[in-house]
Amino acid sequence: MTHQSDLIAEDVVAYLKAQEQKSFLRFITCGSVDDGKSTLIGRLLYDSKLIFEDQLAALEADSKKVGTQGQEIDFALLVDGLAAEREQGITIDVAYRFFSTDKRKFIVADTPGHEQYTRNMATGASTADLAVMLVDARKGILQQTRRHSFIVSLLGIRHVVVAINKMDLVGYSEETFAAIERDYRTFAADLGFETITCIPMSALRGDNILKASEDTPWYTGPALLPYLEAIDVDRDRSGAPFRMPVQWVNRPNLDFRGFAGTIASGTVKVGDAIKVLPSAQTSRVKDIVLYHDTLDSAVAGQAVTITLDDEIDISRGDVIATAEEPPEVADQFEAKIIWMADDALLPGRPYIFRAANRQMPGVVTDLKYKINVNTLDHMAAKKLELNEVGVCNISLDAAIAFDPFQDIAEMGAFIIVDRMTNNTVGAGMIDFALRRASNIHWQALDVDKAERAVMKKQKPAILWFTGLSGSGKSTIANLVEKRLHALGRHTYILDGDNVRHGLNKDLGFTDADRVENIRRVGEVAKLMVDAGLMVMTSFISPFRSERRMVRELVEGDEFVEIFIDTPLEVCAERDPKGLYKKAKAGEIKNFTGYDSPYEAPEAPDLHIKTVDQSAEDCAEEIVRYLEDNGYLAAV
Repeated sequence: MTHQSDLIAEDVVAYLKAQEQKSFLRFITCGSVDDGKSTLIGRLLYDSKLIFEDQLAALEADSKKVGTQGQEIDFALLVDGLAAEREQGITIDVAYRFFSTDKRKFIVADTPGHEQYTRNMATGASTADLAVMLVDARKGILQQTRRHSFIVSLLGIRHVVVAINKMDLVGYSEETFAAIERDYRTFAADLGFETITCIPMSALRGDNILKASEDTPWYTGPALLPYLEAIDVDRDRSGAPFRMPVQWVNRPNLDFRGFAGTIASGTVKVGDAIKVLPSAQTSRVKDIVLYHDTLDSAVAGQAVTITLDDEIDISRGDVIATAEEPPEVADQFEAKIIWMADDALLPGRPYIFRAANRQMPGVVTDLKYKINVNTLDHMAAKKLELNEVGVCNISLDAAIAFDPFQDIAEMGAFIIVDRMTNNTVGAGMIDFALRRASNIHWQALDVDKAERAVMKKQKPAILWFTGLSGSGKSTIANLVEKRLHALGRHTYILDGDNVRHGLNKDLGFTDADRVENIRRVGEVAKLMVDAGLMVMTSFISPFRSERRMVRELVEGDEFVEIFIDTPLEVCAERDPKGLYKKAKAGEIKNFTGYDSPYEAPEAPDLHIKTVDQSAEDCAEEIVRYLEDNGYLAAV
């Protein structure tokens, strides 16, 4: 490096010990396009003499080839590492840089300014303690400044530095600085920031980066780096109640059983009374182990192993907490969600939710509204698109221990994972548990599904007919029911058209409404299976994820997926309701096969090809399948 501590040569051990004892700050730079975020970080590293000599040589060479400052050094190139970023002069991905000064260690995330990369910016902000919000002094507060400020607030960052950059281009005007500071403080008054510090600077020239600039004698506040070295953010987590989500059960031998994890908040001491959630078991802390050492206490941010006085059942994802102030436990919440996927969030569609080392299936049951991140207005919506923020109700398959995100971020944050692709599609923050989550319980009944099935002399199941409109689903399902009725079986048909006259008459044909349509039908079908019936459902059900959701509502062999496979052109020729003709003429929107997709089953239980056989033969094939697989035998 162009600069290093003299202590390295004199006493390496002492140098390492000094580094270990330094406090740590994570911060991000954000704001609108071309406000100078990458240049600021580059200048910060350069002026602090924190660049390796070979990096400096490469920077000087790159500045001449692809830089934007003529023959001068283009500091933005230190963090704009992607070829596309250098070509366009913008930041696309999140660039992380570690550096250290005599007083503190830092990780800085340079985040994109473009609106289309808002999800990248949110990713960088999710682990930060402080945000440096860049504002171009010539332009003032822009729409993206407001957008990023709201997301920073949403993600729990409570300390903001408003870096009013490019002051050299406005003649270091005090009036310009004062006007921008006033505008920002007025806008951010309701965002919940604890501190807002405005600093006039020129990242390109180095004004007010390391020390006070002679060009701004009217400014009496701190320069950027001294401020970052001094601000206290550690007290926020250490003062909260003790929480440690268990990451793994540490069992190296028969004589040791500990619970390892990173302390999310608070302090724990040997002898403290603890409660394990969600089981509510209690014990006391026996030892706190860190590598080969034992500690008397540990604080937020430390990764430790805790042993207890009692042998109690604890697994990954459980939370060890102080017995005096335990977290809440619930399975339904109101939460804010930032959507990060190209495919929209649809209420009713199943996802995987991961929170505090635990994951479980769940659904967004209701999208209450989405938030216009530029104006903060609440807007009605049925789905969330890429980079949108919404307030939703969530229902999980199992209860979890949590604290509201605003109280303890690590205990109230979660991510949403697509079940089909395993991609992360959203990030969320829990506001509170829904009251009904804690006062509704399953009522025990004396007559169960098995006894109802025995009485009906059949194996209850959902026969799920899926296929394009006009494929023959309803016709074949009707023939199957007639055949089963003649055999004395107890059946019912849930037909796509029929349920839209009552149960689902409030739903349209958008993707969001289709998902909710299938969710409701799946729940009704599940109740009918519990009643011992063989229920046939005739729905296009175009999405694999929703058919999979219904399959998982019942036991493994109680869902029979029947793919009524009829080519689109054959369905269009039949066109019994004239829908294809209307769709082709543009009179019907969101019609499956034209402007709405159909995802054919990849491995259906029954694949019925209607082109090669009559509806009667198709029905007979289905009945034979039921006979051969024991559905019609006396249970």
